[in-house]
Amino acid sequence: MAQLTLDTDHDRRFLLDPYLDWTQNEGIPVYEDFGIDLLAVETQRWDRFDAKGAFIHAKGRGDFCATFALEIEPGRQTSPQKHIFEEVIYVMEGHGATKIETPEGLRYSFEWGPKSLFAIPLNARYQHFNTSGQSRALLASTNNLPVVMNLFHNEKFVFQNDFSFPERVGDDKHFAGDGDFTSIRPGSHLWETNFVPDLTNLELKAWEARGAGSANLAFVLADGTMHTHMSEIPAGRYKKGHRHGDGMHVFAVNGTGYSLFWHEAEQDFKRVPWRHGVMYAPPHLMFHQHFNTAPTPARYIAIGIGSRRYPFIRMRREAVLGSEVNVREGGAQIDYSDQDRRIHDLWLKEMAACGVASDMGKYIDESEFDSRPAAPSKGSPT
Repeated sequence: MAQLTLDTDHDRRFLLDPYLDWTQNEGIPVYEDFGIDLLAVETQRWDRFDAKGAFIHAKGRGDFCATFALEIEPGRQTSPQKHIFEEVIYVMEGHGATKIETPEGLRYSFEWGPKSLFAIPLNARYQHFNTSGQSRALLASTNNLPVVMNLFHNEKFVFQNDFSFPERVGDDKHFAGDGDFTSIRPGSHLWETNFVPDLTNLELKAWEARGAGSANLAFVLADGTMHTHMSEIPAGRYKKGHRHGDGMHVFAVNGTGYSLFWHEAEQDFKRVPWRHGVMYAPPHLMFHQHFNTAPTPARYIAIGIGSRRYPFIRMRREAVLGSEVNVREGGAQIDYSDQDRRIHDLWLKEMAACGVASDMGKYIDESEFDSRPAAPSKGSPT
């Protein structure tokens, strides 16, 4: 069968991607991989921020979101910024402060440290400061700039727009580390705020249906369309396999472990080890499963388009309503009883290598497993 060959010469203005064109013109490195250690990437001078930066393009980032790393040298600050794309900022390293000024003249400031999380109200003027005179500050911004830039393809409109969004500011306490809790149902409880000082200490809510005594909490940050949730896996446990649309950027917060990935028609798993600093984004409808190998609970956050308040796309809305339904019933989750035998066999070997005891006996009969490699079982990732 003959194949169609396309001439995509940029001068013909055909099949353009304004966001990728913009990233190339910014003059900083672009990293693209399945999983990326942000603590290890090399940043370079970024004139726009008067700081250092790098674009972080995970393979499963999709069409709506991407991440960039922003490095602020000791005792320095970024240049003032404002823009009409939303961003959720996770502090990878360092201590500092952010000052915000709205078009209405309201001023806010808060101090952040490692594993803080915050969002800037849409199109508010802001500036980040590194308050340490000795160590860098490294921020990870996961944002919806790709869809905004591709929709408007006008840099001035995105970065020099004077429109005000006062409804995005929220209560004053949302900049002080406080917030408002709304009980929905397990897996969908909401914490509305603009700033979380320390993700490691935030109280989560039980979500047993996702597996093995896990806990979860979803955030509404600056009344945005960007979604963030945090999950915790108890020591000696792992979560159930599941799948969803692309674009969910997953950052390990504390603990160590690994995640497995596979498409429905694949025999083999892809394994990504993680700890704080590592980020990945599962590709579209690729099954994935998270395993905690640490002797303490492990936490991670997932950031992407479509919040619990504003799902934005149908797939996000449907994912919330059907996230606990087994794949046999048309859902997106694999129960432990249906998972590939190799998954638990690998788990036991990983735990033995880490010197941590498995605590999965409540969910899986571990007497059936030994140290020998297990053959693939029916109905697993094939």
